[in-house]
Amino acid sequence: MAGATLMRKIGTAIKEAATGSRISSGWYDPHMAAASRAVAERIPLADFVLEVRDARVPMSSEYEIMKNYPPSSKRIIVLNKADLADRSQTEVWTRYFEDHNCISYGVNSHNKENIREFLNFLQARVRELKKSGHSSHATTMMLVGIPNVGKSALANSLHQIGRISAAEKGKLKHTIVSSQPGETKNISSLKIASHPNIYVLDTPGIFPPKIHNIEVCSKLALTGAIRDILVGEHVIVQYLLTIVNSSDKYKKWANLSATDSSLECSNSNLEKQKRRYPSDHTQDIIVNGVRRILFETISSFDGNLEDEKDMGILIETQLHALHKALHVPMDLCNDASIKVASKLLNLYRTGRLGCYTLDSLPPVKT
Repeated sequence: MAGATLMRKIGTAIKEAATGSRISSGWYDPHMAAASRAVAERIPLADFVLEVRDARVPMSSEYEIMKNYPPSSKRIIVLNKADLADRSQTEVWTRYFEDHNCISYGVNSHNKENIREFLNFLQARVRELKKSGHSSHATTMMLVGIPNVGKSALANSLHQIGRISAAEKGKLKHTIVSSQPGETKNISSLKIASHPNIYVLDTPGIFPPKIHNIEVCSKLALTGAIRDILVGEHVIVQYLLTIVNSSDKYKKWANLSATDSSLECSNSNLEKQKRRYPSDHTQDIIVNGVRRILFETISSFDGNLEDEKDMGILIETQLHALHKALHVPMDLCNDASIKVASKLLNLYRTGRLGCYTLDSLPPVKT
């Protein structure tokens, strides 16, 4: 397997962090241990538990604490960031969870219509609960999950849509959202519906004290659940390129001609292009430049992509070629490599290099 060495590097770095040698970097510190106990105590008290996972890694982002609870009508697996995952694979995973008696729902916490549909789904679940004899006036839904799967963004979106639907006025309360894992420190409550009242409890992201599976470690590092500083962006981006190079998604970029003059435009034209397409990132010429280089380097490579040495040669060629496309001067020495890695990871994590689902379904037991 071409990425085996990279996965070992990532897994080793994370294991070192988990054993305390780099605990200041944000692994399972005393705060996370205390939060884990607090969440575990409150789970039985919640009317519903929404286990938020990253749709790109539906199994690798499983919440360790929930393994202690059997499937239930009051437990819902929320596959967040569905817009960043392969849509057909999300559907496959949804069916897989249903086949194992787990309720699941794919969601994009930044899409208002999707959130409105999800809120309607949750309200329907609450109505069913009321019919079964649940007499409490208010219903609580607890959001749980590992760091950086989008719990806070989901809580804020549900609160905002619910508040608008209920025509409630007043200052909008919200919870902190960050691209960095581990920013939520306390359990907070947000109202998402009225008549009956429904509240979501946003909780800190929690990892188990140790993750033994190096492949899971690698996937969580790539999707941003684990802080980049624990592993190193250069190693993570090599793992990313191993995945991109091994997929056929790059073939969609064949129409990005190497002679397209718009890819060589000045900084002023770049700013005009960004203003013209403020929300359509696929029109960003930097993104197109990166896609073009990846397509050309992969399609023209005559080595064996299943061979780790050959894959390494291709990756180094790509990283060198990407300096120009990402507007990173070569004379920055080591800083240049770090900036290229950081920018490329950002493009992947925002979906601009395509939608990848990294987990495969578990093998069928015979």
